[in-house]
Amino acid sequence: MFLDYHIHSDFSTDGKSSMEEMILKSIDLNLSEICFCDHVDYGVFTDDSFMVDLDKYFEKLNLLKSKYQDKITIKKGIEFGLQRHLTSYYQNRAKEYDFDFIICSIHAIDGQDLYLDSYFDGKTQIEIYENFYNEFFEVVKNYKDYNVLGHLDLIKRYSHFEGSSSDDYFYDIIESILKQVISDGKGIEINSSCFRYKLPDLTPSMKILKMYKDLGGEIITTGSDAHSTEYLACKFDYIHSVLKELGFKYVAGFNKRQPEFFKIDDILK
Repeated sequence: MFLDYHIHSDFSTDGKSSMEEMILKSIDLNLSEICFCDHVDYGVFTDDSFMVDLDKYFEKLNLLKSKYQDKITIKKGIEFGLQRHLTSYYQNRAKEYDFDFIICSIHAIDGQDLYLDSYFDGKTQIEIYENFYNEFFEVVKNYKDYNVLGHLDLIKRYSHFEGSSSDDYFYDIIESILKQVISDGKGIEINSSCFRYKLPDLTPSMKILKMYKDLGGEIITTGSDAHSTEYLACKFDYIHSVLKELGFKYVAGFNKRQPEFFKIDDILK
């Protein structure tokens, strides 16, 4: 009875399946809870289409939540694409709507979408990774209206270099990010999109997950980052077993921005 706390619908520009299609597939997969977290990425110069009409979004969510309430728990989430200069904008958006859950992600730096090749031009791998983690640290120092960090090492997904740069090079800044997250009572997610993108490690990496646990981190959500029905709860058996091996006893769900904890042993039964 898994919880998938990072799914997208066609309210996201890159979503391929409707909300109802995602819900029906989740019921078929016997998921206990899902949380829609469609994209709000404001201030991206290269593509301003990653925005959600939040009024229509909530109207649809409330309708479907009521329709399927006897079959699955549906939570109202959002994925905010932060940049360090946009904290005020996202603080306002977070307060305007009755979200159950907010993911804080980095999809762009200085207005440049990390998905596009142009961001990488003229930069070394070390520079790119360092810029990414520094951006995340500046964001979490100043922005508090979120619940978990999304795909903390996302930069590895889009890097065009051979292999992934070791987390060891950025240990200090990653540790600083995680300490800030823990101090603020926030969490991180484990995101199984790594399998879809054929990455050599989990997202975030095993090393980052272990660091988070060793620093005292307890709030962790499980998300597929599915943009279509075929990837819902992808490899969730495996990622739950990894979390258990690392010493995590619970995964979190959220209700009105407050964490609720579920025993991994019970989920894996």
